[in-house]
Amino acid sequence: MKRIAYSKSALRTLRHIPADQSRRIRSKIEQYAADPASLANNVRVLTGSSYLRLRVGDWRVIMDDQGVVLDVLKIGSRGSIYE
Repeated sequence: MKRIAYSKSALRTLRHIPADQSRRIRSKIEQYAADPASLANNVRVLTGSSYLRLRVGDWRVIMDDQGVVLDVLKIGSRGSIYE
């Protein structure tokens, strides 16, 4: 399993959204860290960068997967995450 590192903005978002959604997002991130192939249809490489996008319902998680550490950079709703 990879080590997960959250950015300050990602942690702030997780604290401000409803608890059930926060738990669901964290569990999907942990599931991806344990087995990336299990969420293959919900993970895409962002166009023009090396970052990954994980889809969790109406929420999007922008991640950087480089080796042993999975960096969670941003978490946001699908309409505002790409700005």
